[in-house]
Amino acid sequence: MSTIPTMQEIGRRIAVLRKQKGLSQADLARSIHVSRSTLAQIELGHKKLDALELWKLGMVLGFSLDEFLAYNPGEPAGFAMEPSVAYESQTERSALPVFQLSKFRNVMLYLLEQCAGKPNVGETVMYKLLYFSDFNYYELYEEHLSGTLYRKLPFGPVPVNIVPILRKMSDEGLLLRIKTEYHGMPQIRYIPLEKANLTLLKASEKEVMDRVIDQMSGWSAAAISAYSHKDMPWLASKEGDTINYELVFYREAPYSVRNYHDETP
Repeated sequence: MSTIPTMQEIGRRIAVLRKQKGLSQADLARSIHVSRSTLAQIELGHKKLDALELWKLGMVLGFSLDEFLAYNPGEPAGFAMEPSVAYESQTERSALPVFQLSKFRNVMLYLLEQCAGKPNVGETVMYKLLYFSDFNYYELYEEHLSGTLYRKLPFGPVPVNIVPILRKMSDEGLLLRIKTEYHGMPQIRYIPLEKANLTLLKASEKEVMDRVIDQMSGWSAAAISAYSHKDMPWLASKEGDTINYELVFYREAPYSVRNYHDETP
């Protein structure tokens, strides 16, 4: 017996059908005359759909309102909808970025090359510069920069499993890890010993990192941590959980780096 779907179920169904059609969020948003951020809110179940919007989606994705709303995840569906449980595990996997080791190494070397000489740039500041570079790039281009995963911890977003990589980079003579003090507090610093291979970085990637460096590399660890605590991806995540990159599309000023008003509805 079918039941009325929740907003979250409707959003999941739309995302599944969109992917089955091979459409990006930007493609589908243009087809139904909404912004990319609006469609992201719909797929995450944070925005209600009216009948006209649902009809437009049906025209593009190829379903009728009756079969879409009557679909029961436990029964076969005429339009190849996947069971919701299977979908949740699938989207959890597909939503995760693919970590690019070579890109990460060059991103880290580039960031260090530009600002490691500043006395305030210890491990905490460097992690936040990496976080904002990754998430700002994703908001702007809907592609991952380094593909690094971040976890929500009390002192801000922290990159996952990069310490062994940094140690290996140190062993290879690419950077130097030192323990020092800054204003009487212990500090871990990374000093680049090699330059980044700029042929492996797009101009757009370098531009996003430069903006983050210009804005935040002069901040103290306390200031940049406090700033990260008000960024929507961190705010909307549960303590200890991996932070979903899709949450950048809920950012508001001053965190949002994309002008959604200029996008064609």
